[in-house]
Amino acid sequence: MVRKYTGVAIALHWLVALGIVVNVGLAWVWPYLADDHVRPVIDLHKSVGITVLGLAIMRLLWRATHRPPALPTRYQRWEVTVSHVTHWLLYAIIFAMPLSGWIMDSAWKDAATHPMYLYGLVEWPRIAFGSIDPATRETLHAVFGAAHAWLAYVLYALVGLHVAGALKHEWIDGHRELRRIVPGAGRD
Repeated sequence: MVRKYTGVAIALHWLVALGIVVNVGLAWVWPYLADDHVRPVIDLHKSVGITVLGLAIMRLLWRATHRPPALPTRYQRWEVTVSHVTHWLLYAIIFAMPLSGWIMDSAWKDAATHPMYLYGLVEWPRIAFGSIDPATRETLHAVFGAAHAWLAYVLYALVGLHVAGALKHEWIDGHRELRRIVPGAGRD
């Protein structure tokens, strides 16, 4: 029998995954938009990022209080190691991406005159950099902007590794492991 994750863990997994896919898509699209459409797309990107951060916090709290199902004993030792390392690096990236974006946005030179609203509804606070001199703020903006971009490449690699591992176990090994995390999938 395939031991499944809890319904909450499955929902949080797929909501975070959806948020990441949406945000990657938004980041890839906005360079091709007309100038008057860029700012709303960037604002949506920020809102989705904040949502992913909130979901990631909930996911980590859920995982801390609800033990995930054990990996099958038929996995090779290296597969277990790669799985654990990939999962923990994904958790780190899922936190680092929105936090680096939030710091970058908070240090933006025009942050004070362009408030950020969560989905256009609720003003979202920025990290207080108002007392820092403009040159330092610009440096923070640039450094965390670069970090945000590089973290995106690490995210792509980790998601690719995660998906490749899941598909390997499902299609090549025939272990039907996707049933552990796919909503509504039956048990063996």
